[in-house]
Amino acid sequence: MTKILLVEDNEMNRDMLSRRLTRKGFEVVIAIDGGEALDVANSESPDIILMDMSLPVIDGWEATRRLKADEKTCDIPIIALTAHAMTGDREKCEEAGCDDYDTKPIELKRLLEIIQNQINRVS
Repeated sequence: MTKILLVEDNEMNRDMLSRRLTRKGFEVVIAIDGGEALDVANSESPDIILMDMSLPVIDGWEATRRLKADEKTCDIPIIALTAHAMTGDREKCEEAGCDDYDTKPIELKRLLEIIQNQINRVS
């Protein structure tokens, strides 16, 4: 079973997305800020990380940079989840180390395709 670390500070978004992913057969672990994301990524060894970029404590940009710089977590695909959909935002996510990008509001079918592409890429 594929384990997904969902990093999302908005409780409603977090609950809705985690339930939907669980129904699709994923194991979902949760972090509510960037600092917690670093801890959970190290302790749970997820297969993929869904990273909200606007987070408290440590934002998604910095959490991604730290995860990609860490030998233990650098190979975990990170998908940016962001309401930032302006020109250059995708590039900013990629520069931080994200492997892919999806915009909010989340369209589950589109997100599942992105997740599957990342799983296929690393397997």
